[in-house]
Parts: sequence; C-alpha cells; structure tokens
Amino acid sequence: MAVDLNTDVPHSARIYDYLLGGKDNFAADRAAAGEIVKASPSLPISMRANRNYLARAARYLAADLGIRQFVDIGAGLPTSPNLHEVVQGVDPAARVVYADNDPIVLVHARALLTSTPEGSTAYLDADLRDVEKIIQASEVRALDLSRPIAICLIAILQFVTDEDEAHRIIDTLMAPLAPGSALAISTVTAHNEQAVQGAKAYTARGIAAKPRTDAEVTDLFRGLELVEPGVQLVHRWRPDAAAAGVDDLHVQMSGGVAIKR
Repeated sequence: MAVDLNTDVPHSARIYDYLLGGKDNFAADRAAAGEIVKASPSLPISMRANRNYLARAARYLAADLGIRQFVDIGAGLPTSPNLHEVVQGVDPAARVVYADNDPIVLVHARALLTSTPEGSTAYLDADLRDVEKIIQASEVRALDLSRPIAICLIAILQFVTDEDEAHRIIDTLMAPLAPGSALAISTVTAHNEQAVQGAKAYTARGIAAKPRTDAEVTDLFRGLELVEPGVQLVHRWRPDAAAAGVDDLHVQMSGGVAIKR
C-alpha cells in the first residue's frame, strides 16, 4: 500500500531520528532540526539520554515488576535499543504493540521491529489523541487485559499542549487495564532554559510543544502510585553507568514510572 510521507513538512519523529544520527529523514526535517538546535544546542545529548531512559524504564518494568505486555505510543522510528529488544531480553515471550501516526515510521517498524519466536511485536497506525482507537484496536485487544500492561509515553506528551487533553488521554488508556499495570512517561521539562527555547523553536516550525514543570509531570500520574525516585530528569531516574556522566544542563526531559493499584 502506498503511503504519503509528506516530506515537505517537518515531523517530530524524523527530526528525532536525524538528531540521533539516523538516515530516515528529509530536507524539511533536517532544516527544522538545524534551527531547533540553534535554540537548544544540547538537544542531541538530551535525546540520547531519553533513549537510554526508555531502556532502563523498560528493563525495570519487565525485570523488577514482571510485566510482559507493553504498548509504546509515539514509538518513533526504530532506533536501538528498541523497547521489544529490552523486554524480550528479559523474557523472550514478552509482547509489544508499537503505535505511531507517521507513515514512514509504519513502513520501517513493520520491516525492522521483528519479535523473538516466543513473543510478539505488532504495529498500530494511530494518533495518541485518538485514544479510543488505540484501546479498541485488535492489536491491543490481542493482549491479555486481565494481566498487567505497561503503557509507554516516551517523548510524546510535550506535543499534547492542553493539560485536560493530556489527562483525558492517560485516564482513558489506563482505565481498562488490570491492577499492576504501569505508565512510563518522559516529556520536556520547564526547568531547563534550553528545553524551553527548544519547545518554542518546535512550535515556530508548526509542531506545537509544551515544557512541563515537575509538578505538572507528577500530576500526569494522578491516581497512580509513583515508584522511586519519582519524577526526575531522565538521566537521574535509576541511573546506570552511562547516565552517570551526563550533566543536568544537557538534559531537557523529565519523567517517571507509576503503577496502577
């Protein structure tokens, strides 16, 4: 099936890919990335820190909490380590559903996000705001909703600039899930001037973005039980050796993980 890649308009997933050193992007994405980095020079470092946070959070969810089902919304282009690689490294039978709304992501995800024989990966073409479509999708309904599922919203909620809308999305996603399910979030922090300027640069290029205070990020987890160490800059959330050498000044994302009781 042919897809419309809309290559003349910058897209957040392809900008992210370019700044991580990927090749699945176009001139409009590269031009936008160049202007955004002028406003926010440490953005590539922050993006790598965020990717490493995804891996640590996923490993925690699988190894420490024993979760074996994952829905990664706003997954972006495949960039190692991918979530399924981490969780299937803990248990090869883990099941992952990826969701994104960019056609180029769809093409690459279906080609590259291959599961272990014991587990499964599926890809859902959906926008985060169309949350009912996500929770009713056959790919999600194929999971066992009587057992815990982890929802991963990594580097996506900054593009939902209305707090009521962000809460509606999260509440709707978590409502049908079993106790023991989890929510992992990372989003742009308002406590870093480069992050604030970077969000303005995204917005100026037609991609509305909102930095959030720690209190606003914490409030996204309302009704859930935050695990230690709560909301942190992403490199400070259960850091490993790679995260230890990253300066706070270069990290523009905060996040955390919470459990549904």
